Amino acid sequence: MTSTFSHCLSRLIALVLAAALFCLSKPAFAEVKVGVSDWPGWVAWYVAEKNGYFKKYGAKVKLVWFANYTDSISALSAGQLDANCQTWSDTMAPLSKNVPIKAILVNDNSDGNDALIVNPGIKSFADLKGKTIALEQYSISHFVLATALSKNGLTFNDIKTVNLSAGDAAAAFLSGRVDATVVWNPWVNNIQSSGKGSALFTSKDMPGLIPDLLVARVKAIETHRAELVGMIKAWQDTQRFIREQPDQAVTVMAKVVGMKPDAYKVFLPGTRFFTLEDNLKALGPAGETNSLAAVGPTIAAFLKDNRLIDSVPDLAVGVDASLVAEALAAH
Repeated sequence: MTSTFSHCLSRLIALVLAAALFCLSKPAFAEVKVGVSDWPGWVAWYVAEKNGYFKKYGAKVKLVWFANYTDSISALSAGQLDANCQTWSDTMAPLSKNVPIKAILVNDNSDGNDALIVNPGIKSFADLKGKTIALEQYSISHFVLATALSKNGLTFNDIKTVNLSAGDAAAAFLSGRVDATVVWNPWVNNIQSSGKGSALFTSKDMPGLIPDLLVARVKAIETHRAELVGMIKAWQDTQRFIREQPDQAVTVMAKVVGMKPDAYKVFLPGTRFFTLEDNLKALGPAGETNSLAAVGPTIAAFLKDNRLIDSVPDLAVGVDASLVAEALAAH
């Protein structure tokens, strides 16, 4: 009895050891941690998750929600994330400090979601002289206003600005305390629906200058490339689904941010979602109109002029188009 028991026990131990060695010999299934914040082109990743697109392309992706967008940028820079959803402008400061990151996908461009809203008495940029404009200093709104003024022969010396958060800026405009404001949706739509203001300039008038990206750490590109390429393949299906089934997509996206689908719909027309074919141009050389390389110097100049970066980084170092090319070739 004892001999039989010992023999069985030995066999069991041998099997357990063999199983353990087998598991150790197999590579661990990679998982990429990706930061996501409240912007349509980024919230869209939850459509990919809900529809099973990550699984379809064999990508194990963990979406990490950040209620505070700037915290996600810090988390990527600190190596707490493999990739993050952030703008091209917000990627330049880490690049200038030699943080090893690269833009690997352009999710979208703002195409009207950001706007300079003026009261009915202002009909042109000439009428804007001497007027007071509320905006969030050094944000995308600040960049939108700088671009609008520059394109229309004005400078910040021609107007007065009040530094307020987007919500407070919209409230100040609606109450008549300021003549104009620069905000983004849903405030743009809310103000226009109220009849108290109209858009004098929008992000549609500055194509390519507000790109929203997927930015990955170089180490993640090297060690989790298959996951990131799978994620990019999933993006092609995601943007197509949003175009073809907007009502279903909005239902998913609105739930993520705690809004009603009808209210969230306002974001879609002002967001130009990029296909992988669009990405080949967007991630291409400066010769490609509105590519990251082409618009980068304009964005970097704004950041440097406002002392948001100490020096302009080598922007080419911050872009890697090879993953999109690989995803597109296999899609």
